[in-house]
Amino acid sequence: MRRCSATAAYSVFRHVGRVEVCGRREFRLSTIRNKSVPETMAGSGASPCLAMDNLNPNIKVMEYAVRGPLVTRAGEIEKELEQGVKKPFTEVIKANIGDCHAMGQVPLTFIRQVLALVTYPKLLDDPQFPDDTKERARTLLKGCRGGSVGSYTDSPGIEVIRKHVAQYIERRDGIPSDWQNVVISAGASDAIKNILKLLICPVDGKPPGVMTPIPQYPLYSATLAEFGMHQIGYYPNESRNWGLDVAELERSVSEARKVCAPRAIAVINPGNPTGQVLSRDNIEEIIRFAHKEKLFVLADEVYQDNIYADGCKFFSFKKVLTEMGPPYRDMELASFMSCSKGYMGECGLRGGYVEVINMCPKVKAMYLKAISAMLCPTVLGQVCMDTVVNPPTKGEPSYELYMKEKTAVLDSLKARAKMVADAFNSMEGFSCNTVQGAMYAFPRITLPPKAVAAAEKAGKVPDVFYAFELLENTGICIVPGSGFGQQPGTYHFRTTILPQPDKLKAMLQKFAQFHKDFIKKYS
Repeated sequence: MRRCSATAAYSVFRHVGRVEVCGRREFRLSTIRNKSVPETMAGSGASPCLAMDNLNPNIKVMEYAVRGPLVTRAGEIEKELEQGVKKPFTEVIKANIGDCHAMGQVPLTFIRQVLALVTYPKLLDDPQFPDDTKERARTLLKGCRGGSVGSYTDSPGIEVIRKHVAQYIERRDGIPSDWQNVVISAGASDAIKNILKLLICPVDGKPPGVMTPIPQYPLYSATLAEFGMHQIGYYPNESRNWGLDVAELERSVSEARKVCAPRAIAVINPGNPTGQVLSRDNIEEIIRFAHKEKLFVLADEVYQDNIYADGCKFFSFKKVLTEMGPPYRDMELASFMSCSKGYMGECGLRGGYVEVINMCPKVKAMYLKAISAMLCPTVLGQVCMDTVVNPPTKGEPSYELYMKEKTAVLDSLKARAKMVADAFNSMEGFSCNTVQGAMYAFPRITLPPKAVAAAEKAGKVPDVFYAFELLENTGICIVPGSGFGQQPGTYHFRTTILPQPDKLKAMLQKFAQFHKDFIKKYS
C-alpha cells in the first residue's frame, strides 16, 4: 500500500521505520527509539491535557536524520569517555553535520571584528580595529533602532542589509536585484520553511506536494511532514554524478499527480548530501520542466561558494532563468543563501536570506504579514550576513587578511574533498562520486549478505546497522543514506569533509581499518 499523506498511519519499529515517497519508493529512515509515555501526570492521577493520542500527528512522523539516534548515541559515548569508560578510541568525531567551527575551522577575522564592534560599540574607539570594520559597524548600528543590536528590526530585516544583499546578487549575476525582494532570515532553513508555508493549500481537492531530490537534505522531508504536505521524491542520476534527468522528473510528477497537487520543486545546488554542482544546461532543463508543470522553484544555493572540481561553476537559478528570456524570466523563484556554509561556517549565528522574484504582489503582502508574527530574525545573524555580502574591497585595511583567510579555507576544503573521495574509492565495496562542491561525500557501499542478515536480525536498515557498528568501534559518527533517501536496494552514507586535514586523514585511516574488519567479519 502506497502512503503519501503525512497524516497517514505509519509503522514505527524499535529502531527503524519506513515511509514511501509520493509515487512509489521507500526512502526515509525513521530511527525512533521506544520510550515509555506516562498515561497520567506524575503523582496527580490526572490525564495530561496533551498526550500522544491527541498530539499533532504530523509531529509524530517528522524526522531529522542528521540529529537522530546515532547522534544521540554519540553524545552518550562522549559522556562515557568523560567518565573513564574504556573504548577503542579516545574521542567522538561528529562527521554527521556541516558544522564548520565545531570541526576546528577558525572564524574569519573581519566577520568577528564587525560582530564585536556592533555588540560592544565602545570598541569603536579602540585603535586595534581597522577603519573599514568600524565604518561597517557604524552603518549597521545606524540601521538599528536606538543604535543597538538588542532592538527589534523590521520583520524582513534591517533595510541597509537588504540593500547590501541586493548589491551582492547584482555583482554575482550581473542582473538587477530589488532590495525589497530580499528577506533576511534566521538561517536559510527559516526562510525555506516560511516559503513552504505559503503553499499549504489544497488544489482541486488534492493536498499540496513539493518535489524534492532523493537523496535530500532532511529539512525538506521533516518540514513537509510537519506541515502535512506531500513529499514528491525525484532521483538524481548517481551514474552521472547526481545530475538530473528530465525523464525522471516527469516520471515523478506524473505519479504524484494521482494523489496530490504538485506546487513547487526544490533543487539543492551544490548538492547536499551528494556534493554535485549542476551544469548550466542541466539547470535550463529543470527550469523548462518547472515552467511546463507550473511549479514554483525553490533554489537552495547555500553552498554557492563551495565549488572544488575542475570545470565546475556555480550558476544561480535566477541568472539562468532571466537569461533564458521569456517566458522563463517571469517564473516565480525563491533562492536561499546562508552564512552557515561557504567559507564562513557561522552556523550558530543563524543568518540567511531569501530573494523572491515574480511573486504575486498580493501574495507577497501575505508573506510579509506572516513573517511579521515572528517579529524579526536574530540581529547578530543579520550582521553576519552583511559581512558576507559586503566584504572588504581591494584597498581597504581588512582586504588582504580577509582574502588570505577566505582562500585558505576554500583551498583546504578543496583538498579535503579530493582526499575523502579518493579514500572511499580505494576501499573494497565502495564507490564515491567526485565531491564537486558543498561539504559532504555520499559514497555508495555494497554490504555482504551476512551483514544484511545481521541488520535484519537487529531490526535495523543495513546502512543504519553499519553506521552504528562504525560509531561503537571507532567513534566516527556519520548519517546513513536511508536518512536522506536512496534508490531501493542501494546503501550509502553521508560524511562531512570538515574535520581539519590531520584529523580527517586519521579518521579515514580508522574508517578503512574498520571497514576491512567489518567485511572480514561478515564475509
